[in-house]
Parts: sequence; C-alpha cells; structure tokens
Amino acid sequence: MNDIITIALLVLGVFAFLSSAIKILREYERGVVFRLGRFLSVKGPGIIILIPGIDKMMKTSLRTVTMDVPPQDVITKDNVSIKVNAVLYFYVVEPEKAVIQVEDYLYATSQLSQTTLRSIMGQSELDEILSERDKINMQLQKVIDKHSDAWGIKVTMVEVKHIDLPQEMQRAMARQAEAERERRAKIINAEGELQASEKLLEAAEIFGRHPVTIQLRYLQTLVEIAGDKNSTTVFPLPMDLIKPFVDMATGGKK
Repeated sequence: MNDIITIALLVLGVFAFLSSAIKILREYERGVVFRLGRFLSVKGPGIIILIPGIDKMMKTSLRTVTMDVPPQDVITKDNVSIKVNAVLYFYVVEPEKAVIQVEDYLYATSQLSQTTLRSIMGQSELDEILSERDKINMQLQKVIDKHSDAWGIKVTMVEVKHIDLPQEMQRAMARQAEAERERRAKIINAEGELQASEKLLEAAEIFGRHPVTIQLRYLQTLVEIAGDKNSTTVFPLPMDLIKPFVDMATGGKK
C-alpha cells in the first residue's frame, strides 16, 4: 500500500515538474526568459523547456494591436476648441524591450498617443486639420513611432477618426460654405454673360460685313413665329426685302 502511494506521489511530482518546465508558445507568441532575475533569451514559438524555480518566462504577442485613442480636448493654433479621437495600429518587434524597458507597453503606448495627438493638433490650424488629414496622420505616426521605438514597438498607422466641432463653428462653416457656393454661381453666371456678349459681338460683325444675313435671320424668325400657332401675326416688313419687287413694278423709275 505504501509503495502504491509512493509511486502515485512520484508520478504527480513528475507531472507537476513537467507542467512547470514545459511551455508551448503559439506562432505569434514569444517568451522572454529570465534566469535568476537576469535576462536570458527570447524563445518561441513551439515547445520551451524551463528550469522550475530558476527560470521565469513572460509571454509577448507579436500580433498587430488596434488601440482606440479616446477623445481629446484640443485648442488649435487659431484658438478653436475641438474634440479629436483616433485609432492606432502597432505591434511588438523586440519582445525583450517591451518587457524590460517599460512596465506596461500597452498603457504606455496609449498615454503616448493621447499626448502626441493633443500636441500635433494644437500646432495646426482648423482648416489644416480638416483639409490635410493625411498629413496629420503621417505626423502622428512618425512622432509616436519615434518615441515608442525604445520599447520595441513599431507603429504602422495612425488614423484620426472623428473631429467634433462646437455648434457655433459648425454654423459659421455652413454660412461660409453657402457664401462660397453663391460666389461661384455668380462667377459662372458672369462668365456666361461674357461669353454670350462676345458671341453677339461676333454675330454683329458678321451681319455688318454681309447684310443679306440679316434678311435670312429675319425670315427664320418669321418661321419660328408662325410655328407658335398664332391666329394673327403682325410684323414689320423691311424695305430692303421688298425693294427689288418695287423696282421691277416701276421699271426702275424713282
């Protein structure tokens, strides 16, 4: 009986030893191993063997992290108060730095993103923020990536998601947009009038050089009037049009 208990305890001890000594890491995981408190190596993926009580391993994921940057109150360069939020994409490239150089790289990256967002937005004017969002995104990505490099973090992309403007500013921008549309409409109308006047001037010059074209135009106008189904049409008859017939009737006498 004692032998059975001894064997059972031995089996349990071996099982406990193996479970604490053998670790399995997935393809996207890496293990930062410390031996007696000192950094030993980065291991994985696959089966990892540790010395229980001596080695300690901390897992780190290499997958891309999508992090929301909460809305930040920002005063732009032209003194407009806005709220801005963003989304950050990054991943760990050096697991040992992500574990050793910073206590919590996720929290640290989040705080860095918030302060950088306020700083970059505060250095830009509202029109620049609204019209050059790609430029703002590139600036955010560059600054955050530079400061997080010491933590073994690679920032791949930063996107500004939403810009919340005050109601007064929204109404002012709506009035500005309406005034801009009216200005463009007036310019287009003026350009149309200019082109029409130029064409009329060209037509007048042609009529001046070829008087017969006036009579042809007159006859065309009569045809158009007759097509309106009017019962009675009164129109002046130009003397130049009937002068040949008068000359024929009088035999050329005046």
